[in-house]
Amino acid sequence: MTFDVRSEFPGLDDVRDGKPFAYLDTAATAQKPRLVIERMAALLGGEYGTVHRSIYRRAAHTTKLYEDARTTVARFLNAERGEIVFTGGCTDAMNLVAHAWGQAHLKPGDRVLVSGMEHHAGLVSWQAAGFRPEPIPILDDGSLDLAAYDRLLAAGGVKLVGCVHISNALGTINPVAELARRAHAAGALFLVDAAQSAPHLPLDVRALDCDFLAFGGHKVYGPTGIGVLYGRKAVLESIPPWRGGGEMIERVSFAGTTYAAPPARFEAGTPPIVEAIGLGVALEWMMELDRAAALAHEEALFAYAELRLATIPGLRRIGTAASRAGVLSFTLPGAHPADLANVLDMENVAIRAGHHCAQPVMERFGVPATARASLGVYSSREDIDRLHAGLMTCVRLFG
Repeated sequence: MTFDVRSEFPGLDDVRDGKPFAYLDTAATAQKPRLVIERMAALLGGEYGTVHRSIYRRAAHTTKLYEDARTTVARFLNAERGEIVFTGGCTDAMNLVAHAWGQAHLKPGDRVLVSGMEHHAGLVSWQAAGFRPEPIPILDDGSLDLAAYDRLLAAGGVKLVGCVHISNALGTINPVAELARRAHAAGALFLVDAAQSAPHLPLDVRALDCDFLAFGGHKVYGPTGIGVLYGRKAVLESIPPWRGGGEMIERVSFAGTTYAAPPARFEAGTPPIVEAIGLGVALEWMMELDRAAALAHEEALFAYAELRLATIPGLRRIGTAASRAGVLSFTLPGAHPADLANVLDMENVAIRAGHHCAQPVMERFGVPATARASLGVYSSREDIDRLHAGLMTCVRLFG
């Protein structure tokens, strides 16, 4: 039986000059299923109220929906409800760890390691918090140099290791459970950036044995403006607040303030209410899919895309590690990636061109930018065929 959910995504119904929309930019943001769109519209149109603040019926109803979404996220990750912090996005979650945990726990001489393929959120967040994370080198195929990782840990003083689960620039799937095991053996905590893996792979924080895990709602077929930070309970309890405001307090006076327990401690002010509920709907939609069939569909499509790209004269793949998913980055001689993206756009094929918020990766592979096609659960062989045809046009134009 063919796996096909495309009809559930109205944003893909964008025919231009007779050409269907081939959306291959899911790594940047995913399209939304009709269920999420309609549920959020219904909330805004007739059910909306504040949360955690008022006792009238509408507010109590909205508060329940909001907290039910937290329960859904916990189930999605195999975590406890109290370990789920709603944030403004994955980047916001990464900054919470760097600023709140980092500034509370890191002393002069302590070290933080991050993979050399981090999204800027996993690097700049630490720099902005006043720290200098050290990179775990990348091998020529786009995989991590695990021997170098062991040497970095053996040098001592490492308190936290951060790593993307799937690289947004290379598609590499990193062995985060094994990396976490080695980090813990060296006395360090482990942070997973699951922005790219959450849409594609089953996530189980107990099996991964990570201390933190972050992802954003808009890449798991939910809304923007909402993200998640999972934190191991004991670790969250050791972190002071990052932002101050309403509802993250226990008691306030001019003499001093005491703070609520996690996760409320980290959710100052009125939260993104409708967005959190929309995220819960998106994750419920994902969990109700035949996940094995969805994963098999994406793996088969990725393999088909690799075969098709291999027939493009001169095309250079950036990132060829044995374990990859979702992302295909490449360059073509004589053409800037932006030129490729423009030509493809005229064919109603959407890809991304640029450094993908991963400039150290571009530097490692000696390119200023790449073109990137990325897959979602709704992607099809027809999308890949249209990408191939557009790239052959580019070969004729720029070759």
